[in-house]
Amino acid sequence: MNLDALAAARRHSHAFDQGNPLAERNTRRAMWLTLAMMVVEITGGWWFNSMAVLADGWHMSSHAIALGLSAFAYACARRYARDRRFAFGTWKIEILGGYTSAILLLGVAVLMVVQSVERLLNPGAIQYRQAIAIALVGLLVNLICAWWLRDHHAQHHHDHGHDHHHHDGDDDPAHDHAHDLNLRSAYLHVMADAVTSVLAIIALLGGMYFGAAWLDPVMGLVGAALVSAWAWGLVRSSGRILLDAQMDLPVVEEVREAIEAGPLSARISDLHVWQVARGKFACVVEVVAVPGVAAEDVRRALSVHDELAHVTVEMVPATAA
Repeated sequence: MNLDALAAARRHSHAFDQGNPLAERNTRRAMWLTLAMMVVEITGGWWFNSMAVLADGWHMSSHAIALGLSAFAYACARRYARDRRFAFGTWKIEILGGYTSAILLLGVAVLMVVQSVERLLNPGAIQYRQAIAIALVGLLVNLICAWWLRDHHAQHHHDHGHDHHHHDGDDDPAHDHAHDLNLRSAYLHVMADAVTSVLAIIALLGGMYFGAAWLDPVMGLVGAALVSAWAWGLVRSSGRILLDAQMDLPVVEEVREAIEAGPLSARISDLHVWQVARGKFACVVEVVAVPGVAAEDVRRALSVHDELAHVTVEMVPATAA
């Protein structure tokens, strides 16, 4: 891409890469609330000898760090939004934050496994009523944070976007490209906490009423498995964007159809598509020249796709293709 194209891309990137101020504010609110609950759960779990509550408190500390990381990513993206060094804007800072947060979430799962196995091997007396009360408060805090961190932008996109971009699977790459993955990582952290709080309550009730003290650490293992699955999905989603591994998205096929199957009936000899912002892509395409078809015709054919923010077209002779 030449310097003029880069300059144009930079100007366009600032036009739609305005950050997510609501998400940043809610992430900060969730971080402070999570920090406060972390102190309560760690203190209460240690005092009342509940592994489920203690484990929830300790891994809540990593969630607080992850929420802080997400807020930091938003702040950095906003601070450097006009920095000319970022050819396509600062959106990928948020993706990097989400990826790092997902790695941290995998570490949380490992910690949960270690602590749960240790408690299985060395069980101790549990003060059930007090521990259940703390777990209930923790669950309420998690639900409040989850409400703050739900992704409004993604919901709006799917309600009003193209039909061919509507997918229900969270691990579907076409579904991920409209999501705020930094916000999603923060959301998954608090949802992981909510799930472990629910499992802790179930385990504590089972121990109190049925004498099944082993449920406490077993539920810790179940929670670790769920957290691992969520974290791995987020690692895959954010990793694909960071590595520009998105040539299997529907938008790529749409580019091919617009050029090769439409009125142009041209042939693509080289194509590169990568994501540069939430729901926005850059496209560099090399088209074999045919009589009556110019680069401007190709750009016009692709202009119907709003998700293509930057399009660079190069026409090459048939002998060079």
